[in-house]
Amino acid sequence: MRTDEEGATAVEYGLMVSLIAVVIIGTVGAIGIALNTKFGLVQTKLGG
Repeated sequence: MRTDEEGATAVEYGLMVSLIAVVIIGTVGAIGIALNTKFGLVQTKLGG
């Protein structure tokens, strides 16, 4: 008897892609906040 596992595999790949996307979005957001803080400090030191 052959079982059809294509649907389950597609769901697993979808979950992995979603998790990777969430990690990337979180990382980019954190880097953006850190850069904004750094540029704000530079601006303050330059008297802007």
